[in-house]
Amino acid sequence: MPNPDLSLLINAARASGEIARGYFNASPEVWEKSGGQGPVTEADLHVNRQLSADLQAARSDYGWLSEETEDNDARLKTDRQFIIDPIDGTRAFIEGSKDWAHSLAISENGVVTSAVVYVPMRDAMYTATLGGGATLNGVPLMALQDKPIDTATVLSSKPNLDSKYWANTAPPFKRAFRSSLAYRLALVGEGRFDGMLTLRPTWEWDVAAGMLIVSEAGGTASDQAGKTAVFNNPHPQINGTVAAGGIHAALIEALA
Repeated sequence: MPNPDLSLLINAARASGEIARGYFNASPEVWEKSGGQGPVTEADLHVNRQLSADLQAARSDYGWLSEETEDNDARLKTDRQFIIDPIDGTRAFIEGSKDWAHSLAISENGVVTSAVVYVPMRDAMYTATLGGGATLNGVPLMALQDKPIDTATVLSSKPNLDSKYWANTAPPFKRAFRSSLAYRLALVGEGRFDGMLTLRPTWEWDVAAGMLIVSEAGGTASDQAGKTAVFNNPHPQINGTVAAGGIHAALIEALA
C-alpha cells in the first residue's frame, strides 16, 4: 500500500514543478534577501504559497518549516513537520540551468520519515521513506560502495577544499558541482557520484529530504562530525553535511 505521506509529497512536488516551469527562462522578478542569504524569485514565492496551502490543508496538525516562510516556534510544539525548500538552487533557476529542485520532507520527532526531491526540468522524481528504500521514478536506488577515495568524484563547492576544513589537506578526489544541495544528495543516492559535502552550517530545508534518500539507498548521510542529523531544531540548521556510499568513513576521518 502506498505511503500516504509520500504520496502527498509526490503530488505536491509535481504541482510545484508545473508552477516553476511557467517562470523558468521567463525573466521572473528577483529580489535579494537580507543578511546575504541570496536571491529569491517570484517563482519561489508562488511555489511556497501553493505548497503551504495544499500541504497544511491535508495535514493540519503538522508543523511547517520552509525557506520562504517566516519561521516561528509553533512547529516546535508538533510531533510531525513539513520541511520544505520550494526551489533549491535558486541561482541555477535564475541562470537558466536545469539543475534546481523542489525539496519536500516530513520529519517526526527529529527524524525524516518521508522525502521527495523533484527536478522538474529533468522529470526526475527521487523518493524515500524511512525503512522503505529510495527510488528514482519508481526504480530502486543504490549508492556507490567500496571505492578508494582518491578515485572518487565528490559534489562540492570549491571553498570546501580549503585546508582549514581538513586534518591535513583535502583528499585527492575529483570535484564536481551542482547548485542544489538537495539534488547533490539525490545524485549520491542514485549512484552517479561517490559523495557530496558542504562544510558550513546547513539549513534543514536544503538537506532533510536528500539525506533520507541517501541513507535509504544504502549510503550514509551525517553532519560533518559524522553524527546523525536531528531535524526541527529551534534554529533550523545542522553542522554541515557529508553524504556518500562507501567513502563516507574516509571523508569523515580526513576532516579536521
